[in-house]
Amino acid sequence: MKSYFVTGTDTGVGKTFFTAALASCLQKRGINVGVMKPVATGISSKTGFRSTDVSILHSAAKVNDLENEINPIFMPLPVSPYDASKILHLSFDKKVIFEQFTKLQKRHDMMLVEGIGGIMTPLTRDYFVSDLIKEIGLETIIVTRSTLGTLNHTMMTVNTCRNHGVSIKGIVVNNYDEKGGPEEKNSPLTIHEITGVDILGVLPFVKDCDSYETVMPYIEKNIDLQSLIS
Repeated sequence: MKSYFVTGTDTGVGKTFFTAALASCLQKRGINVGVMKPVATGISSKTGFRSTDVSILHSAAKVNDLENEINPIFMPLPVSPYDASKILHLSFDKKVIFEQFTKLQKRHDMMLVEGIGGIMTPLTRDYFVSDLIKEIGLETIIVTRSTLGTLNHTMMTVNTCRNHGVSIKGIVVNNYDEKGGPEEKNSPLTIHEITGVDILGVLPFVKDCDSYETVMPYIEKNIDLQSLIS
């Protein structure tokens, strides 16, 4: 059974809700799916977890894994990991990521790993999310938006993946932003036409979307889950 690394064209494109909802959909089908967010930054949450994103992923997948297994590296500043490590005088030890991933991979039949920011978010001065994906050895699912600018951002992300030897499973177009207009409905077709990458699905705009549960019906309807499992 395959595992995937979920990345995005930018921060705030809906990676966490998508990954959490996908994990929950797979879990409903009886799949032993594990989740991981190797690196998280931000203000510590009030959910019992340091990172709100990790709390969401943990709840969605209904796993018993420990927080430091799901999220080995957390830096309490809402900036890039590289900037956070410099400001807080913290070291970035990528070895702990691979140690925990190996542990989780043995425990679960399928893993969904959510990245931080976009494909070129710096984890250190010379080690980026793209390097982490390649080293961890997973196909990536790219989450993008449908609004103006998505063609540029998506094609740069696809090209970066290819230049760094990262295999792409497909693209999910997330219409999370109500600012999108009807003229942008053709962007998924254009993205596929230019990049040749499969569009795994298009998620509609959902007003007052405040949880991964809200996204689940649209993933079940608009994404071929079997193609991700087999």
